[in-house]
Amino acid sequence: MFLVLLYLAALSQTVASRETFTSNFTKNISDCPIDFFGQRYNNIYVNITNGQSTICFKGFKNETVGNNCLQVFDTDIVKGLWSKSIITETNSSDYHRNLTGLSGSSSCSTNIFLQNTNSSILIQFNFRMFSAPVVKVTPDSSKKNFVVDLVVRGVTLDKWNVSGRTVYKYLDGCTHKGSLFDPSWSGCDSKGFSVQCSQQANLTVGPCGTSCPCPSTCTVIGSTVIRFGGNVTSVPNRCAYSLMSHMGVQLVAVFQDRRRKDVSLLDQVILHKSGVSIHLGQGGRVQVNGTVLSLSNVPQQHHGVKLSKDKTGVTAMFPLSKTSVFFDGYTAQITTTGGSPSMQGLCGNRTLSDEKSSNSSSSSCEDQHKERNNTSINCTMVTERCNVLREAPFTACHNLTDPEPFITACIKNLCKYPAVDGFSRCQFLEAYVAACNLQPSNNTLQGWRSNVTCSAPQVFCNDTFCSAHEFCAADISGKTSCYCRAIFASKYRSKNTLGEPTVCDQNSASVTLAGCLLNERGVDYSMLHLNNNSCRGQMDSRTHMVTFSFDSNNTCGTVVMANNSQIIYKNAIMKQNNTGVITRHDQFQIDFSCYYNQPEIKTMAFKIKDSSVIQKIISGPWNYTLTMKAYSDAGRTKVINASTEIQLQEKVWVELKTEGLDDQMVAVVTDSCWATDQSSPNGSLRYDLIKKGCSNPADDTVTVIGNGLGTFNFFSFNMFQFSGKSGDIYLHCRLNLCVKSNKTCAPSCNKKKRRSVRSLYKDENPALITMAWTN
Repeated sequence: MFLVLLYLAALSQTVASRETFTSNFTKNISDCPIDFFGQRYNNIYVNITNGQSTICFKGFKNETVGNNCLQVFDTDIVKGLWSKSIITETNSSDYHRNLTGLSGSSSCSTNIFLQNTNSSILIQFNFRMFSAPVVKVTPDSSKKNFVVDLVVRGVTLDKWNVSGRTVYKYLDGCTHKGSLFDPSWSGCDSKGFSVQCSQQANLTVGPCGTSCPCPSTCTVIGSTVIRFGGNVTSVPNRCAYSLMSHMGVQLVAVFQDRRRKDVSLLDQVILHKSGVSIHLGQGGRVQVNGTVLSLSNVPQQHHGVKLSKDKTGVTAMFPLSKTSVFFDGYTAQITTTGGSPSMQGLCGNRTLSDEKSSNSSSSSCEDQHKERNNTSINCTMVTERCNVLREAPFTACHNLTDPEPFITACIKNLCKYPAVDGFSRCQFLEAYVAACNLQPSNNTLQGWRSNVTCSAPQVFCNDTFCSAHEFCAADISGKTSCYCRAIFASKYRSKNTLGEPTVCDQNSASVTLAGCLLNERGVDYSMLHLNNNSCRGQMDSRTHMVTFSFDSNNTCGTVVMANNSQIIYKNAIMKQNNTGVITRHDQFQIDFSCYYNQPEIKTMAFKIKDSSVIQKIISGPWNYTLTMKAYSDAGRTKVINASTEIQLQEKVWVELKTEGLDDQMVAVVTDSCWATDQSSPNGSLRYDLIKKGCSNPADDTVTVIGNGLGTFNFFSFNMFQFSGKSGDIYLHCRLNLCVKSNKTCAPSCNKKKRRSVRSLYKDENPALITMAWTN
């Protein structure tokens, strides 16, 4: 802080003017203008928003296309200070000492100070004009991680690492094909051109030759490799092969099946370098030793490899070997400008057997699979469409790049594999044009796509990452999804299933479905559930397999049934109920079951809480005792007590008996019996056993005996539990007294015609008795 104050004290002696700001700031600087890459600017635009601070010259960064800016990211920066200083600097200044070739003097400086809430300067920019425009960037010594982006005509060309030190930079230079060259630079660019940038920032580009070796290109597309020399070789299996080895870098191509089992296509490229593996995969995914990187069009360096990504694909560059690899999901192009490439690997003249990479190949990669010919492929038409490479406008490139290998690759692939999922002749035409553009020439074949109706390139399935047994594809609406590879899916399709068999454990069950098979059916796994709507499938983030499960703690609406000596757990995977009037989606339901021997289902045993329930009842002139008792035998000799375990589907007999009544005058009628999952007889979850004096016709396990004939009756039923519930069961019965005098009190329970017993009696105070069970 002392150094900052000292600097401000010295600066104040020469400050002509200053202004503070907190967000958008515009200032006319015509009395001390700034030159920036060949153009003079009389205005400066500074913006501080959401941790991003930008200093621009054409307008505010996000409001002006092709802007020229310096930008820095730091959330501590919340305000700024602009000033103009009148200082005469000569050839002995710190600018001249730190910038080679700088000469002349400067009389003024335009300054931007970016500050925190305490007005402490975090980073400052001093713009000066000598024989060339320059900037000095000075960070607060306590800040260690400042990075300043140099944006020229809307493209980030450089990143300045300002790590606790002052950085001096020219604000001019030469830009060529997305690269920045400092004044007085001379050498070869990434494509082999001879590039010279004069001290006055004038660019001279020459052809490749002795000083700059011409580039050599190897293209891998579909199942074919177009070698450095132009020969074509086809890969017949799903193995990995070394493409080339050059200066300690080995490139490996991995081939995999997609929609057909008998055709493999390029799936990923692996770069091995000094124990490090860099995977370039579909969707623009790049992994370094298994860690996924977040990339942009600004190269990031990892282990000596520069990695970048844009809308067309991923690029890896090896500066030491002057080699680069571009991969867009279907095509890989390997380019080297470091002289004659190594002839090792498939890009050279080696055979498949010599270059198989065992470490990156599966044990079954050479197994052959047969499929029927695709009758939709017209090879004659395919040949005609691939032969357009022999015609204009491609003829302009014939003297630089031979089209025949690309025509051969186009025909070989598209006569065997359908033009789907973005794999079409346009891929091969694009690869040819890219190979041509790598050669030193001003002819870029611009506009060729409109001649052959090919859309602009974009990385296929960008940022859609699939599992090892999937590949990315787009449906007819253009939406990308992960679809099953043919070999993986064949074991399910042959059995007409969508996943693995049910896995049954003693107290749980699960079903696992393949997410890619669901995608093919147009089914969103997140819309599926079990009988209980809240029980959803869980997708594994790595394999994309979806698992549905239930157990004794969360039964998810499982229905439990008995079949002789077995108990059956039944559930179903179904689509979320449609809430609209109509639906255009197919109905979806998968039933699954687990079978257990009854002795194994100990968790499904119920015990009675009270061996008998006794109540004193007063109803008009009647005063009597009502007893409810459960038995395990039809003769009602074996009383069920609190230690007796009753299994699901086991028969239970319940007796309702009164004392204190004359059976010659009065009969007891059980009007209704029902079960709830709560102690209240009015619970919302209810199951009827006896209705209107008769057994529930929907439950054939219920039998009612002696109802309305005397002062007791009993009924039987098979033990049950509520679906999706594992708690207690409460059995409620409502009884009435019926005076016999010349009346029939027994209900008529004929299935064709039922006569309600209620018309035969009137009880001022019907009895209600409840028995509780627990499991």
